[in-house]
Amino acid sequence: MEDIINNGQASEWIDQGIALVMAYAPKVVLAIITLIVGLWLINRFVGVLDNKLGKKDPTLNKFLCGLISAVLKIMLLISAASMIGIATTSFIAVIGAAGLAIGLALQGSLANFAGGVLILIFKPFKVGDTIEAQGYLGAVAEIQILYTVVNTFDNRRIVIPNGSLSNATLVNVSIYDKRRCDMTFGIHYDDDIDKAKAILQRLFDEDERSLKDPAPRICVGALGDSSVDLMFRAWVATDDLWPYYWDMQEKVKKAFDAEGITIPFPQRDVHMYKAE
Repeated sequence: MEDIINNGQASEWIDQGIALVMAYAPKVVLAIITLIVGLWLINRFVGVLDNKLGKKDPTLNKFLCGLISAVLKIMLLISAASMIGIATTSFIAVIGAAGLAIGLALQGSLANFAGGVLILIFKPFKVGDTIEAQGYLGAVAEIQILYTVVNTFDNRRIVIPNGSLSNATLVNVSIYDKRRCDMTFGIHYDDDIDKAKAILQRLFDEDERSLKDPAPRICVGALGDSSVDLMFRAWVATDDLWPYYWDMQEKVKKAFDAEGITIPFPQRDVHMYKAE
């Protein structure tokens, strides 16, 4: 008698299991297919958007594409859950509670996200600009949702949080098409100041990279302990700044040597008195 009851219960459980499988299997399969197809479409759409937007605004495309991809995937997940039979209101409530908990745990990441939004709105720099921030100097390669990627000139890849960039001082080196090249050259106190200034003016005129407007400034900047310091300020195109600076250092040294202008070493005069 007991065996008949057990067999009856087992048969009932099997029937219930089959009924559940028959009821939910098509929904689960359809939800899986929806996820696979949906992810493919989202990736395809984001890829096309990235390609199109990247040609028009490379600063915005990485940030916007990442944000759109995340939102669409969340919506796809909610849709797949509703297809299985999960109540979307409860599901959304769970996601909201989880989002709140995650947000409290990841306050720094939220600050980085807000910083990225501020960067895109106020545009203190864009992709391709050369910036100096957080102790690094380099070209902006990407502006992502949470981070900005900077490639330094010695071929290092620096990832800087957007929160730090939006809340700290940074220098955009390439925002203007021309910059002033500041140089200082020391000459001996016995040398002719006017002659040295004429040499600097000649070197400025001979270099095609020198910009005539604004005019250069060549004057005595300071009377140092060992030299008269001539201040040489010339305007050049931004891309020519450092090559111009390095070339001018060599040209000035050779020209001063040829014209008898001395670049003195640091020195001190020591006076010795005989004790009486």
